[in-house]
Amino acid sequence: MDVEKLQRALDDFAEARNWSQFHNPKNLVMALSVECAELVEEFQWLTPEQAENVMAEAGQAMRVREEMADITLYLLRLADRLGVDLEAACHDKMAGNAARYPVDAFYGSARKYNR
Repeated sequence: MDVEKLQRALDDFAEARNWSQFHNPKNLVMALSVECAELVEEFQWLTPEQAENVMAEAGQAMRVREEMADITLYLLRLADRLGVDLEAACHDKMAGNAARYPVDAFYGSARKYNR
């Protein structure tokens, strides 16, 4: 994924419509939250087995894919507006998780690191 290319395209899209005025961090976080809730809605009453196979039905697969795209695009726009390097932030977070959850202490466990 070319994050910078997507961010430029999002900025161009917003600028062409004079929407950047609405894309402040507060509004973007709120929109991101709504999109996350819409993705949750697609899984809300599914059994674990149904959730594993959610992409098998074309209509539902399309909705899940679109919600995931909405989430990604709002997150990219937010990161751009805040000056956050998402790739670096992800690598930093994964390194921190590796330190908090060493394999030998957490293999097969879902417990939180501070418990």
